Amino acid sequence: MSFNPNTPLDPNQVKDVRGSRFGGRGLAIGGGGGLGVLLVIAYLLLGGNPANLGALIDQGAGTQVESTTLQQECATGADANQREDCRIVGYVNSVQKFWKDEFARSGQQYQPAKTVLYTDQVSTGCGVASSQVGPFYCPRDQQVYLDLGFFQDLQTKFGARGGSLAEGYVVAHEYGHHIQDLSGQLSAGSGQAGAGGDSVRTELQADCYAGVWANHAAATGYLQPLTTDQIAQALDAASAVGDDRIQQKVQGQVNPETWTHGSAAQRQKWFTIGYQQGAPSACDTFHSSL
Repeated sequence: MSFNPNTPLDPNQVKDVRGSRFGGRGLAIGGGGGLGVLLVIAYLLLGGNPANLGALIDQGAGTQVESTTLQQECATGADANQREDCRIVGYVNSVQKFWKDEFARSGQQYQPAKTVLYTDQVSTGCGVASSQVGPFYCPRDQQVYLDLGFFQDLQTKFGARGGSLAEGYVVAHEYGHHIQDLSGQLSAGSGQAGAGGDSVRTELQADCYAGVWANHAAATGYLQPLTTDQIAQALDAASAVGDDRIQQKVQGQVNPETWTHGSAAQRQKWFTIGYQQGAPSACDTFHSSL
C-alpha cells in the first residue's frame, strides 16, 4: 500500500499510550501462544466486545500517559510509507474521511472515533483489556484499541500473508463497528451466536463496511489506487480469521453452532461485496443470505 507522500496526516485521531503501566489485579489469561489465547482471540478478533469476557477484563483503573511520538513523527503520507504506526494514522485518517463524507451525503453528521495504540494491556471504557484479545472497538467510550503486535500474530499464529492492506482491513473493520454503533446496529446485533446468528451478521457487516471503504480509499486523498495484490492481502487476512479456520487450528474440528464472526469464505464474500459495490446499503447482512 502506498500513501500519497505529500498528503498531510492528522495524528490527533490516534492516541498513543504504548509503554504505559497498569496496577491492580492481574489478568486471567497469560502470555504466549497457547490454546487459551487462541480461543480468546477467536472470540474477540476483529470486533468482539471485551466487556463480555469477564476473565479478561479488570475493572480497576490504571495509569496511562499519552506519548507525543505520533505528533512529532507522523506528518505526511511519506511517513506512513516508512513507519507502521504512521501507517495506522494514515488508515484511520482515510477511513474517517470516507465515513464523514458518506454521512454528510445522507444529511447526517459523523462522530469521529479515536484509535488507541497500546502495548500489553489498556484501560478502556469496557475495562482493562489484555492485548491478547486482539483489536477491538469499545462502544462505551467509542474508541478503537490496537496493539501493533497483533499484525505479527496474524501471520505467525493464523497463517495470514500480512501486508499493508491487511492492516488497513483490520482498521476499517473496527471502524465498521463504530458505524454500527452510530446507527444503532451494533446493539441490535449483540444477540445469539451460531453460523446464522446476530453476532456473525454483525461481524460480516463490519467486513462489508471495510470493503466499502477500500472501494473509496484512493478517493479520500490519502492512498494511491489499490492494486489487485493489495486487495488479495485484505481477503487473505479476512480468511485467516474465519471461525472455521480458527476452530480447525485450535480444536481440530469445526462447530458452526459456536461461531461468532463467520467462516473464512463468508468473511471474504462480504468484504468483496462491499468492495465491488462501494455502497453501505449493500451491507445489509441482517436481512440477507450469508
